[in-house]
Amino acid sequence: MPYLLDLQIASFSDFLQLNTPASSRANEGLQAVFKGIFPITDVHNTMSLEFEEYSVGVPKYSKEECIERDMTYAAPLKATLRLDHFEKRQGKSTKEKSAGAELKEAIRQQVFLGELPLMTDSGTFIINGAERVIVSQLHRSPGVFFGEETHPNGKLLFNA
Repeated sequence: MPYLLDLQIASFSDFLQLNTPASSRANEGLQAVFKGIFPITDVHNTMSLEFEEYSVGVPKYSKEECIERDMTYAAPLKATLRLDHFEKRQGKSTKEKSAGAELKEAIRQQVFLGELPLMTDSGTFIINGAERVIVSQLHRSPGVFFGEETHPNGKLLFNA
């Protein structure tokens, strides 16, 4: 019999892609979230905030300590971002960064985004010291209703 949480463990692993080098990550999961948000540009297209990569650090406390201290088992989530500053070329508009502007300055920095709850090897999360499991639920919607009635002449009539 398969372990019921194998699907959740595999899904969370695919979401984070921690065993894949940052340069080789597929555009899915957390990588797709960041790629969907960035780049962020100002209205004049002179500044652009670009996403380069993310990393998940080492948890500060062990699973056992988190349960004991009523804490969440989590690790720091950091992203490497680059702020590009473009300067408008003489007599040209800045509607397109590459054509109408030249790169004046680029600032690259690793930014702490928050603590990311981690899944344990058994497929659970430790939230405020309590071990929790996330199980997806299938929501069934009512489908077609079938009915039958008898016509005055005795024939059966079916309807949907």
